Parts: sequence; structure tokens; C-alpha cells
Amino acid sequence: MHLDYLDAILKLNLYSKHYYVLDDPITTDEVYDKLYHEVLAFEEDNPTLTSHNSPTQRVGDLVSSGFTKEPHLSRMWSLEDIFDSAGLQKWLTKTYKLDENISFYCEPKYDGASLNLVYEDGKLVKGITRGDGTVGELITQNVKTIKSIPLEIDYKQRIEIRGEVVIFKDEFEKINKTRLAEGEALFANPRNAAAGSLRQLDSNITSKRNLVFLPYGVGEDELDQKLLSNKMEYIYSLGFRKPPERAICKGYDEIEDIYKQMVKDRDSYSMMLDGMVVKVNEISSQIDMGYTVKVPRFSVAYKFPAVEKITTVKEIILQVGRSGAVTPVAIVEPTDIDGVIVERATLHNFDEIQRKDIRLGDKVIILRSGDVIPKIIKVLTHERDGSEVVFAKPTNCPVCESELLQEEVLIKCQNLKCASRVVNSIMYFASKPCLNIDGLGVKIVEALFTSGLVLSVVDLFDLNLEQLLELEGFKEKKSQNLLNALANTKGKDYWRFINSLGIEHIGEVASKTLADSFGFSFVNATKEQIVECEGIGEEMAESLLEFVRVNAETIVKLQAILEPTEPLKREEAEENPFKAKTVVLTGTMSESRGAIKEMLETLGSKVSGSVSKKTDFLIYGEDAGSKYDKAISLGVSCLAENEMKSMI
Repeated sequence: MHLDYLDAILKLNLYSKHYYVLDDPITTDEVYDKLYHEVLAFEEDNPTLTSHNSPTQRVGDLVSSGFTKEPHLSRMWSLEDIFDSAGLQKWLTKTYKLDENISFYCEPKYDGASLNLVYEDGKLVKGITRGDGTVGELITQNVKTIKSIPLEIDYKQRIEIRGEVVIFKDEFEKINKTRLAEGEALFANPRNAAAGSLRQLDSNITSKRNLVFLPYGVGEDELDQKLLSNKMEYIYSLGFRKPPERAICKGYDEIEDIYKQMVKDRDSYSMMLDGMVVKVNEISSQIDMGYTVKVPRFSVAYKFPAVEKITTVKEIILQVGRSGAVTPVAIVEPTDIDGVIVERATLHNFDEIQRKDIRLGDKVIILRSGDVIPKIIKVLTHERDGSEVVFAKPTNCPVCESELLQEEVLIKCQNLKCASRVVNSIMYFASKPCLNIDGLGVKIVEALFTSGLVLSVVDLFDLNLEQLLELEGFKEKKSQNLLNALANTKGKDYWRFINSLGIEHIGEVASKTLADSFGFSFVNATKEQIVECEGIGEEMAESLLEFVRVNAETIVKLQAILEPTEPLKREEAEENPFKAKTVVLTGTMSESRGAIKEMLETLGSKVSGSVSKKTDFLIYGEDAGSKYDKAISLGVSCLAENEMKSMI
């Protein structure tokens, strides 16, 4: 057991070095936490065998030698972790023994990089990383590039404001997309992107990363609020962002309720969370309770179920989509992530396999977020034993055997009669964002295709009851319901018709733009006219023109069958500040964004989904996020919802 213990210490220290110093994690938080608590339990049972090199003997992280070291005015503590309701009950029992007359302040535990801000005479004078909790790294110049950190506050005494620096999820995707295009290694997750961005020696790089600071507490201060909740409200009033959710709780049941709510909402938040922090709300009780050697007695981190897990790649299968694109999917050892058994992980394309060097038999870290198919974020190359097998890029379609075409990063099947292409194009045609045809599930589409009755979308509308009743499993009611659903596709909005065609790169938003801009004549639009439309670039225009050239006859036939409704031309709006202006909406507002979008469009505005140099106004509500930051950086005029309404 002693040798196992020493081996565990070596592993933990290796994990820590990769996580905190190299910004290159080689395991998951769950694996680290489990091993850490096994080591802790062993040391509690065998105190004389405790190694001075054990991570339990160290409070905090390593300090990089790349920055000047700077002591904190007061220590930045770690938190004790709990993982379930039994752990919460145990912690509450201990806490109530110290003081029964208390309440609790609950807020998200952000998954980012800890930062300590020092203000003197109302001015930001220092920004210090957490480091080992006592001494951190002085990164003030980098900190001053973070737009959510005020350079001056309306509080003159010296104060330390602690918080977490995060990168919002949509911004993280943009950063990795840019790094991929430039041939740079991708960040494993938003937490590592935040840590790597915060600790750049070149502050210009930090300034481009759209970091966000979210305060969670104070260190040294002279504030006189008696409740932590009131103290934090005051901090927010100084110009800092509020958390997306928080609560004051009386006991176990209320804490459990807000915890479950945060777990439920976690995927809808702009930032990554890995738990909820529970703190005694009464400041005087916090002082009385004090600290152990390593953690405060008045606070605990209630961790969320893991969304990252380690598993093994068993095989890689190939899927053929409606456009003929062949997509690789990893089949992994079945793994439970947050109550869902995961057996597949997306690989995007074959360049992704090569870039990450994913091999059959590799141990990998997979990330699951919401209902999206999980993805492999890291290969654990240090776990390889030589039995892993390199995956060969295919040369023939896995469905129809025809030769595949290499088209930049995509590999495509060019056979228009390939079963997967036909079935998937019909499935897309019938889906909710398109014509929403009830009863056309995958098994029915496959049966219709196999029987030879439906070899293209147009064939659907030649079906009759006698043909369907001859097929196995097709009863009269089921067959008639399908025919009724097909008949009900007539007269749908024109944008749905365009979207249902399955044109590569043309989705719901672009379909609406084309319908509004050209109506029935979209098939005659020139490239120059198409690229003038908001949000449509050259690649999208080329894809549309190529599709129309090849499928003009099919488009005409379908339009005659479906008789879609051409969008009405809006009446010319009266003069107003938003007429002929491009507007972007972001954040939570007093009414639905859909209603505000409709109102602005009535005023003659073009409402876009993304901020660019062409944007005239950004209208924002609560928790505005990265669109607001981008608008500020581009000099776009930003209006709060009430300002917009007063202008109208």
C-alpha cells in the first residue's frame, strides 16, 4: 500500500504540473479528485507515512517563473469539495455545531482561472493570479485589458476583490477555430483557454481573447456589511458582473433546490461551471468559524456531476450525409457522463483525427455538453502501450462503394443515388426546421427507399394508398396519416421550402434571408446580389449557385407541388433612428427577443445574429456576454433596452 501511495503522489503531482503550469491537462477533474481523496484518506489513517511531497501538504498551485511574484494581502483559500447530498448533509452537520443561527449564500463555481484584484484610492493597482494562495504572479497589464474589470471604482479604501476569469463558450469556439486555421494546438476547454490567455507575456494577446471577470468574494477590506450577500451586492454595484444565478438559503432543502436548478441550467449559461459554492452568509459567523490548515470551515464547493470522462476508442465508423460528406465517428467504451451512457464521440473530419493523432485503442478525454454528441478533447498519449492502431483515411464510400472525392478538409461521395445520401436528404426535408412532415421517421424512409417507391424527394408526392399498403408494417391508418401529412406540406412559408432543399452551407437563417431578399426569384439571383445579403459570404453563394445549376429542374417541380407562400413585401417604414440600420440583440430583456426583433423589422431594421463592422446598433439586456464585448471593441453603438425604446 505504501508503494501505491507514493505512486499516487507522483501521478497527482504530474497532473498538477500539466494543469497549473503547462496549461495542458492530461486527465479529468473527476480522476484527480478521486485520487486526491484516496491519498487524503490514506494519510489520515497513516499520519506517520505522510510524504512531504504529497499535494495535500501544499495549499494551492505552482507559480510560473515567467512573471514577477507578488504576495496577496490576505490568503486566497482553497475550498473543501463535496460531491453529493450525503456530503452536503455531513458538511452542514459540522457547520451547525459551530453555529446554528446561520443562513447560506449560494452562487456558481466558475470553471476558469482565479484572480485577485487590488484597488487603492479607487484605482486598480494590481492584478495577481492565485498562485499558491499566499504568493501569485503579478499580471496587472494583462488584467487591465479585461473589459469587465473596472479600472476605477467608487470605493477609496484598499480592497482585494477576488473572482474567476473565464472565456464564454461561444468565444472559446471562435478562438479554437482561429488556432486551427493557423496550425496552432487547440485549447482543451474554456478553462485552459482562460488560464493560457491570462498568463500571456504579451498583453496584446490577452486583450484579443475577450476574457470575462466574475467576482466571488473579497480579501482584505473595510466594508461594514454584516451579510456576505449584501457585501457582494455592493461589489456588483461598483461595476462588476453579477452571477447568472444565486440564492440565500436557510438549510439543506433550499441548498439542494438551488443546486439542482444550477445543474439543470448549466448548459444554458454563457460560461462553464463545475459546481456551486455554499458559504455561511453571516460575516461574524465566518470569522468565528475560521479555517483548518487548508480550507475555510464556513464554505464548501458542491461539485456538479462530471461532464468530462476518460474512455477508450474502440473503432471509428463512417457516416454519409445528405450532401455526400463522409464523417468519421468514434465508437468508445460505454461511459456514464452525468447519467447518460455515452458510446459515440464526434470527430468532425479526417483532418481532426490526424491533427489530434487519434488511434484505435487510445485512451481519450471526452466532453459532453447538453444534448450535443460528445467530442474527444484530448488524447492521453502517455497512456499508450504500443497496441494502438493508426486509422487509415477511406478511399471508397462505406455505403455504395463508389470512389470518394477529396474536397479540402471534406471527403465526399459523389454518387447521387447512394442510399445514405437519399435517405438523409429526405429525413432533412421532413424535419421540423424544414417542412415538418409527421410520420416520416428514419425506418419509414428506409423502407420506402428499399422498396424502390421513393428514390428522391419528388417521389414522395407520387405515393398512393395502394402502394403503401403493399409494404410490410404499413396498415391503412398509418399509410393514410402519412399521405395526409404529405398533403399538408402545401402552402408553407417560402423560407422553409428553401431550407428543405438541403443546400450545403445554407441553413435556417440564410434561408430566411434569401426568401426575404428574393422570394421566388432566388433561383435567378447572381453571385453579386447574393453576397450583398447580410450574413451570406462567397462560399455560401457559390454553394447556392452550384446547387441551383445542378437541381434547377427539381426545384421547379417541388415548387409546383408544394406551392409555398412567398413572403409579403413589408410596407415602407416611416423615418426613425433604426430604419435601414443593422441591429444585433443580446442578453435577457423584459420581453422575448423574438417580439423585439419583429418590432425592429417593422421599423425597417435588419436584425442580424452576429456583430460585425457593418453593425449599426447592439441592443443589450442582462448578461449581455461576448457580443457586447465585441461591439465595444469594434466601436459599435451599444444601447440598453430602455434606451432603444426611448429612441423609438
